Amino acid sequence: MPTTLMATHYDLGVVALSLLVAAYASYVALDLARRVRGHDAYSSALWTIGGALVLGSGIWSMHFVGMMAMRLPIETGYDPLRTLFSWAAAVTVSMLALRVAACDVLRPLTLLGGALAMGAGISAMHYTGMAALELAPPIVWRPGLVALSVLIACAASASALVIFFAMRRLHGLRARAAQVAAALVMGAAISGMHYTGMAAADFPIDALCLSADGLGGRSLATMVVLATLILLSLTLFTSILDARLHARASRLADSLQSVNEQLQDANAELQRLAFMDPLTDLANRALFEERLREALDRVDLYACPQHGKRLAVLFIDLDGFKPINDSYGHGEGDAVLRQVAARLHAAARGNDTAARVGGDEFVLLQEDIDGVTDAVALAGRVLHALAQPYQLSGRQVTLSCSIGVAVYPDHGHRDMLMTSADVAMYVAKRAGGSTYAVFEPQMHADARQQMELQQALRGAGERGELQLHYQPKIDSLSGRTLGLEALLRWEHPQLGPISPSVFIPVAERFGQILAIGDWVIDEACRQLAAWRREGTVACVAINLSMHQLRQPDLAARMRQMLQRHGVVPSQLICEITETVAMDDTEAIERVMQQLTELGVELSIDDFGTGYSSLAYLRKLRVQQLKIDAGFVRDLASSGDARAVVSAVVRLAHALGLRVVAEGVETGEQRTILVDMGCDELQGFYFAQPMTAQALEAAGLLAGRA
Repeated sequence: MPTTLMATHYDLGVVALSLLVAAYASYVALDLARRVRGHDAYSSALWTIGGALVLGSGIWSMHFVGMMAMRLPIETGYDPLRTLFSWAAAVTVSMLALRVAACDVLRPLTLLGGALAMGAGISAMHYTGMAALELAPPIVWRPGLVALSVLIACAASASALVIFFAMRRLHGLRARAAQVAAALVMGAAISGMHYTGMAAADFPIDALCLSADGLGGRSLATMVVLATLILLSLTLFTSILDARLHARASRLADSLQSVNEQLQDANAELQRLAFMDPLTDLANRALFEERLREALDRVDLYACPQHGKRLAVLFIDLDGFKPINDSYGHGEGDAVLRQVAARLHAAARGNDTAARVGGDEFVLLQEDIDGVTDAVALAGRVLHALAQPYQLSGRQVTLSCSIGVAVYPDHGHRDMLMTSADVAMYVAKRAGGSTYAVFEPQMHADARQQMELQQALRGAGERGELQLHYQPKIDSLSGRTLGLEALLRWEHPQLGPISPSVFIPVAERFGQILAIGDWVIDEACRQLAAWRREGTVACVAINLSMHQLRQPDLAARMRQMLQRHGVVPSQLICEITETVAMDDTEAIERVMQQLTELGVELSIDDFGTGYSSLAYLRKLRVQQLKIDAGFVRDLASSGDARAVVSAVVRLAHALGLRVVAEGVETGEQRTILVDMGCDELQGFYFAQPMTAQALEAAGLLAGRA
């Protein structure tokens, strides 16, 4: 080994350039590592290949420029082929570094293996580049420094991997600041490895460079640095642009995902609104009819006419629901409907369908039943469930319901099933409610008749078909007419007289009862005004229905009619059945208070058929009680009837109320009632209901001072 060595020194300007390139290449390397990991497999592979070429060129250029910074007293140059091999080693180690950086987790073995492989690659790049000098005699190496340079290369590689994985948790400005600091540390480490390796080389004083005509010169170093910086800058710019585009694409994807989720939610909500009742969360009419069609198809397809399964439709209408809305408000009414829905759902089986098809109308579809018996059993459960008290803001209310039952195929064509159940429900309601009715064929005939009647009833008052007949109310002692009760009659031009018991329920069912009620009030006021002009001041009683009493503006409308005809309010008596008066105490009490303030008198009709008390009726400020005709009819034959009537008369008089007995048909009944002290009598024994003209002709119209 030669003992005399060449003196070497370094161009500090070129050394500074090499340090700059090392730091810059490290910064770009950290950025590229993010791109490799942040893409799909195909894009990641492209970034790995392109990034390895750029990053490898950057690291190699730092070493190449660093070697060119070395100044020897001989002419030097670098063999192009060996220089190319050193560049290839740099590209290879860069690709390895980027692949390790793409891992999800940096495990100890991955870190150790990656650091050793990268350190070996960097060392191979450096010492292959040094071999490109082709000195003769060759370079004398210092083993200790060579080993130290390799160790530094491995440590620098390990630190680079650790730094990158640590930086994954950072974002924004903190990530960029950390990246700059990490690039400076990594650049210094790489430069330290390079110059340690350079320090490990001793050059014999008599050595000659066999590749002096190869690569070399200050201009080449400058060109390599500039080209490398430009290449790194373009790569960094592309990486930053890709990162922004990727972030924007991610935001757009997130936005689209959010919009898609919102659209899905909106679609689900639209589906719910389209097929579910928003108040009760039961099926609505559209969904119920769809399920009914499907169930009917299954029955038609699989059922045996003799032994096959059947289905039933239960049409349910609440009795007396409107007063809850009128008395407590629609919010409380909605609460009742929700409780009704919950009870229907609980009463039905798992494969049954409950739906709300109207304000207080519900239907149940019962599948896979053996016959009417199963449907009737369900109707009984529903009646019991809906009759239980409902909790409303600290108070309890009770309701009942009317149910119509129709079974397929027993009760006719499939297209008429809903109609049949509806018709049966109205039969149950006309029977007094709180019950069910199973469809029978003649019910359709009744329904068609009702439809024809309601069409004919529309506008009957304007056509002069409606009339008021008057029945006198006789003073029990003097026999003088004290007043009259107005009774509605309908004279159909083709069908002749139609009983109120027939057309009044039709008017109630089809919503015509309010218009007819207003006509009765107006006609009674008109007749009172006509009699007054003739010198007779009469007193007329009219009947108010439950539907009228539920109208909050009843008293206001009545005031307008009285004023229009110039009738004194005390000439009008409003008769309200005991059952209606007890149906909803708060609502009735409020309306009756308004009527009392108007000045009309109040009378409780059909007294004894309900469950009221005289004390409560006194609270309603009524002036008159009418004993039900059923008690009067049994006076001669029933001691119980006499005891009840006698007790009512005495208690009523004690409360300052006048007592009227209706349905008096015999002299014996008259005598008993007079002996009991009944104030007024009314019935066929004295006179039948008759027109105003017939009443005047019979001399039964008496004035009241």
